[in-house]
Amino acid sequence: MSPRLTARDILPDDADRALLVGRVWRDDQQGPVLVTVRDGQLIDLSATINVMADLLERDDVAELIANAEGESLGSLDSLLENSCQTPQRAPHLLAPCDVQAIKACGVTFAVSLLERVIEEQAGGDAARAGELREELKRVIGGDLSKIRPGSDEAMALKAELQSRGAWSQYMEVGIGPDAEVFTKSQPLSAVGQGAAVGLHPSSRWNNPEPEIVLAVDAQGNARGATLGNDVNLRDVEGRSALLLGKAKDNNASCAIGPFIRLFDDHFSIDDVRSAMVSLRIEGNDDFLLEDQSDMREISRDPLDLVGQTIGAHHQYPDGFMLFLGTMFSPIQDRDGPGQGFTHHLGDVVTISTPRLGALVNRVERSDQLPPWTYGIRAWLAHQRG
Repeated sequence: MSPRLTARDILPDDADRALLVGRVWRDDQQGPVLVTVRDGQLIDLSATINVMADLLERDDVAELIANAEGESLGSLDSLLENSCQTPQRAPHLLAPCDVQAIKACGVTFAVSLLERVIEEQAGGDAARAGELREELKRVIGGDLSKIRPGSDEAMALKAELQSRGAWSQYMEVGIGPDAEVFTKSQPLSAVGQGAAVGLHPSSRWNNPEPEIVLAVDAQGNARGATLGNDVNLRDVEGRSALLLGKAKDNNASCAIGPFIRLFDDHFSIDDVRSAMVSLRIEGNDDFLLEDQSDMREISRDPLDLVGQTIGAHHQYPDGFMLFLGTMFSPIQDRDGPGQGFTHHLGDVVTISTPRLGALVNRVERSDQLPPWTYGIRAWLAHQRG
């Protein structure tokens, strides 16, 4: 099934005062343009600025967006209809980032930490997950969410688990001093609102990962936030953490959107810290799963994760998008007792939070989706006109 969406479905609950920027594909321009939302209309900003990475560097971004003159591309409702078609029709929404690196943090919540350890010990076999889950709870004891990564308490727990033979590489990044930061996807490869996300055809155990994504400039300043789906192949990564690239980076395996909401007097990093991120999965088999991820339970502060990504050790001259991680690791049985959750093709995934709106995508196979063909060379040719 294809989602039918209206502007009300995907915009923040206070959209009238939100600074929203995004990208739209225009056939008549043979490429993407930057847009903002004004009174339900999408306004083309390309006469003023047409590179999202440049826009996020501007100190006068609020004034620029408010005063920029540009062509109306029509109502957001009409573009959403185009965006949800298969194939999509122009003009349609794209992921709001362009040349920024796309990075992601893993194991930033205690719940997801336990599930990563289960994947590892199960060797990618979903049938063993339930038994391992109970065993780990007995061994670890206590509440991992109360432990600050890198603290003396965390290091004492590490020593105890090592003595029991229960230590894991996922424990290392979950409660150790160093966060897991990996490359999720390539610049210009993420899909946006309404597009299908892709699963590698070899995967039989997988799930969405609903996350908040920070938009960070080249100096390491978080300039805004959006939503993302860090599509995860549990069986592939479970076989070996060295398969992380195969598990995470495939055609259409990264969705970001619908818009970047810029930080201002009405929306700040504190709103990210306190956000409740909701997930809804609707299947053609009448399956329904609803859950939430509470950002207040994150083990590392979002700005600490930014600091572990960029600094003297690593620069990002075009800025980067940073997935902050999720506490969502679905264990609800779908195909039979003890089988847990995995996607079915055609699932519709909705990721939402009131201050950022909603990102909606359909699930398909990565090898059956339109190939990624619009890369940096095509983008540069479009910029040069």
